[in-house]
Amino acid sequence: MSEESLELAERGNEIFERVVRPEVDVENDAQKFVVIDVESEDYEVDANARAAFDRLMERRPDARGRTWLRRVGSRHAYHFGGRLRETSNE
Repeated sequence: MSEESLELAERGNEIFERVVRPEVDVENDAQKFVVIDVESEDYEVDANARAAFDRLMERRPDARGRTWLRRVGSRHAYHFGGRLRETSNE
């Protein structure tokens, strides 16, 4: 990950904690996406990532290239790979 990408991620997550989290219901909105304009701190929340992005771009067309996407209930938008499961030896 480039230094620029890391800075975007850090800024996006900081804005999420300070601005977005107090405004969302973490339990009911946990699977929803948040798109954040890291310069204006404006954001959109939706179950569909594209819908949230499109609404933010309608209001802030200059935000393209400076947005951060994540889920309300996770520091990441998507997870790649499998999950480890504990199995019993019965």
